[in-house]
Amino acid sequence: MTDSRPTRTDAATAGISLVATMVALAAAGYGLGSLVGLAVPLGLLGFFAGVVGGLALVYARFKNL
Repeated sequence: MTDSRPTRTDAATAGISLVATMVALAAAGYGLGSLVGLAVPLGLLGFFAGVVGGLALVYARFKNL
């Protein structure tokens, strides 16, 4: 069985997954932070958690390529 080479679609999917995770967690952090008066700090915390989570998601999805 031959392994196929990664395509441009794989790269685009990885990038979209990373960006979508960062935006979703930043928005969740901002939304929860606005309830307690710490919108910006929790939004930034959510953003950086999104970076870590997005990288883990991309690694788990594409580790066999």
